[in-house]
Amino acid sequence: MNKTYFDVGLSLDGCLAGPNARPGNPLGDGGLSIHEWMFRTATFQRVLGTGNAGHPGSRAVADGNAADDALVQAMFARPGAYVMGRRMFDEGELGWPEDPPFHAPVFVLTHKSRAPWVREGGTTFHFVTDGFASALAQAQGAANGKDVRVSGGADAIRQAIAAGAVDDFTLHIAPLLLGGGNRLFDRALPLRCAPASAVHSPLVTHVHYRART
Repeated sequence: MNKTYFDVGLSLDGCLAGPNARPGNPLGDGGLSIHEWMFRTATFQRVLGTGNAGHPGSRAVADGNAADDALVQAMFARPGAYVMGRRMFDEGELGWPEDPPFHAPVFVLTHKSRAPWVREGGTTFHFVTDGFASALAQAQGAANGKDVRVSGGADAIRQAIAAGAVDDFTLHIAPLLLGGGNRLFDRALPLRCAPASAVHSPLVTHVHYRART
């Protein structure tokens, strides 16, 4: 049976994104720095395309940590489908390449209906207007036995937590303070968890948790 999880980068002050996040300024002011560790890995550059000069993480040479690269490989290999908030979709739509990094169905939470958006590499964005439970059920049915990743943003993840749907999660904690922005845990949430593992590298600390009932 597939599991539902989230896997996100955070600043030290708990932000998924900095201030002023919007289409054209994805992840807000300073927010891209949260993912500097990932941008440096060979796997990320291969998936996004090293020559994609329009992507802020593009580099001519991959100089990332080997442990970080292994985690990015697992990050892309695990999900068979995604649930995503409309705000995250709107910010990403302008910057994702023709072959987005998902390579699986993506179910976007929205209040506005839209025909499915078919992209290269197996990614199709489906727009779900009847709530998180419906999006999750559709993702589980489309995941082909693999797990479902709730990609973000923060509101979509909080909906997953509130629904009691989260089986485990990983936080990639970057050593920087944004001083404001979109905080993931900005209110009390019904989530009990236990640490499962922690891995440190020069640019980030990866902490994996299991949800407890």
